[in-house]
Amino acid sequence: MRPTDAVIDYLEAERARGVSHVYLDEAARAGLRAVLKRAAEPAMAIKAGASAPSAGKTRLSAAEASDLRPAVQVGAAAAVVVTAVGVSKAERLASLRQQAESWGAARVLGTLRDTMVFGVGNPDARIVFVGEAPGYEEEKKREPFVGPAGQKLDGILKAMNLTREDVYLTLIVKFRPAMARQATNNRKPSREEIAACLPFVAAEVGIVRPACIIALGATAAEGLLGLSDEVGAMRGSWHAFDGIPTRVTYHPSYLLQTRANLAVRRQVWEDMLMVMEEVAMPISPKQRAFFLAKT
Repeated sequence: MRPTDAVIDYLEAERARGVSHVYLDEAARAGLRAVLKRAAEPAMAIKAGASAPSAGKTRLSAAEASDLRPAVQVGAAAAVVVTAVGVSKAERLASLRQQAESWGAARVLGTLRDTMVFGVGNPDARIVFVGEAPGYEEEKKREPFVGPAGQKLDGILKAMNLTREDVYLTLIVKFRPAMARQATNNRKPSREEIAACLPFVAAEVGIVRPACIIALGATAAEGLLGLSDEVGAMRGSWHAFDGIPTRVTYHPSYLLQTRANLAVRRQVWEDMLMVMEEVAMPISPKQRAFFLAKT
C-alpha cells in the first residue's frame, strides 16, 4: 500500500464517522511533505538533469521537509467539507457562522486578524456576490461590502432594481489579512488564506443555491474558479462554480480607483445585464442604455 493510500483510508473512515474536518499539526504536515517529496524526487531529478535519488533514502531532514510545503489548490472542490446544522437555510448559515469564528485552518496560519466577517443577506437569494476579504471598514462593522466600495455596490444593486435584502453577500476570505503596523491599510489575501476559508464559501453557496454567482475582482475569481488572470480577460463570459453559472467582473473598489471611468462602468454594467438575463429579471430600455456614450 502506498503511504497516500493509508491517509485516504483514514480520512474516509473519519468521514464515515461524521467528522467534517481534521486538524494537522506541524509534525503531521512535515510527514505529508516528506511523502510528497519522495514521490516527486524521480521526476524532479530528471527535469533538473540530476541523478535519481538512492533507493535507500527513506527519511528527510526537517529543513528539506519545510521547503516542500505542497502548493495550495484553489478553485477546485475544497478538500475540507464544513457541515452545517439546522433545518432552515437561515439556521444552517448561522451554524456556519458559529464554526467560522474559531476555524482552526484559518487561525493556525498566523497571518489573519481575529475578527471574523461572515456573509449576510437573503438565504433564498437568486444572486450571490463574492468579494475578496474584509478591509478596515468590514472588520469594524463585521459585514461585507461596507464603506465606499459597499456604497458603490449599493448603487449597482439599485440600478438592477435590487437591494441588499434581495441578494447574498460574502467574502472569499473571512478574516482581514494582517500586516505589520496595520491601520486602515489592507493587503490581498494569499493562496493559503483563500484555501483555508474556501470550505465556508462553498458551504454558503451550497445552502443558498443561487441561480447565479458574481465574483467581484481577481481574488474572488481565483478562489472560486482557480483562475489567475486580469479581470479584463476573465469577464465577458460565463464560468461555473459547483455547477452554478458564475460571472467575473471588476470589484466596486476598482470603480473608485478608476474615478468612475465610463468604459469600465459600462463593462461592469454589461456583466450585470448578463446576470439579469440569466436569472430572468426584467430589463428596461433605460437600463440597457446605462453608461453608453451619448450620440
